[in-house]
Amino acid sequence: MPHATASRVTTPSRLSRRAAWAEGQPISELMSRALADPNLISLAAGFVDQQTLPVEPTAEAFRSLFADAESARAALQYGTTPGYPPLREALLNRFLDADETTADDAKLSIDQVVLTAGSNQLLHLVCESLLDPGDIVLCASPTYLVFLGTLGNLGARSVAVETDEHGIVPEAIDDALRQIDRRGELERVKAIYVTSYFDNPCGITTPAKRRAAIVELAKRWSRSSKIYVIEDAAYRELRYWGDDVPSLRSFDDDGRTVVVAGTFSKSYSPGIRVGWGFLPPQLVAPVCNQKGNIDFGSPNFSQHLMAHVMDRGLFDAHVKSICTSYREKLEAMLAAADRWLTPLSGVRWLRPTGGLYVWLQVPDGVDTGFSGPLFDAAIEQGVLYVPGEFCYPAEGVPASRSRIRLSFGVQSCERIAAGIEALARAIRAVAS
Repeated sequence: MPHATASRVTTPSRLSRRAAWAEGQPISELMSRALADPNLISLAAGFVDQQTLPVEPTAEAFRSLFADAESARAALQYGTTPGYPPLREALLNRFLDADETTADDAKLSIDQVVLTAGSNQLLHLVCESLLDPGDIVLCASPTYLVFLGTLGNLGARSVAVETDEHGIVPEAIDDALRQIDRRGELERVKAIYVTSYFDNPCGITTPAKRRAAIVELAKRWSRSSKIYVIEDAAYRELRYWGDDVPSLRSFDDDGRTVVVAGTFSKSYSPGIRVGWGFLPPQLVAPVCNQKGNIDFGSPNFSQHLMAHVMDRGLFDAHVKSICTSYREKLEAMLAAADRWLTPLSGVRWLRPTGGLYVWLQVPDGVDTGFSGPLFDAAIEQGVLYVPGEFCYPAEGVPASRSRIRLSFGVQSCERIAAGIEALARAIRAVAS
């Protein structure tokens, strides 16, 4: 008599809602396209220039750190949740000097400085501390696509606000808040997100007058609940022309409204993974509580290493060097655009004075997305870009499908020029 065989029952896997919300990010598709063809000129990835990474300055800082066994052991041990105090103090002093203020006038102390694994972790921790599913963050239209992914992963709502050549429009913020209030949802608005220097994707720096207006609007509309301003200052150091502008935090008179996120990823090294935040006092404990549950303190060794970089004056020298290199790359991209894109009807672009990006508009009706004709045509011509549609929040001002984000950080000047020429050929073929 044959033996009975037990049927095998497969229990379906039940993933969290956040796992589902995290799907559909465009970065993996762009990376796979770039890796599939090493000859492709990628003007997509917002990476820093491989050739200008600070090998010698970092080696010097490493030797300094390991010159003393006790300091080396401290770096190799666990750190505190807020981070290594000497680095926090150095960052605070640098920030105060840049804004030409004092700790007392800025109402900012070392206790409000928290170190993180890059600025994206700081943004995530702040959002984790502020947002429940269904809460609202107002963002520029367009805005930083990874931050939009962070909001989506938390089940929060990103609402687009109109921008112009000077960035997010304060009057449009006011209008958006008024409409939200009429719908009875004002208490769901928790923050206004602004990339304040050479923003990703447009390369725009918010003028000082608008900075003051944005902070004032956040305070004025904090009726049902507190509305914060999240200032993403990741690109502040990458200025190639003109004078610096005081941070949005400098217009926060009581220091209780603006969160500042900063990072060494663009200005020094992304691999070291050190970012930071200057937090309103009431957010320090909530953010550190979230952080303590995640990492027991972000990479302590990297923090000690960066403290030596700062203390030995190596950071400023490196920033000066990369700004020279990136300025040449930006000039190459703008010169190539003037030559190859100017003759094309309906093609326009912004001319940034810093950062890593140029924001391009192609003729209306030309779809730049993955499903549109231009993306594949550009790859056939040998160039890759980021479709602008991924940079728009989910609600509010409709997304434009005729925009492109170009990055000049990775490629040489010669390949940047060749990439723009290839893009012009693709646009000409599709538009005709």
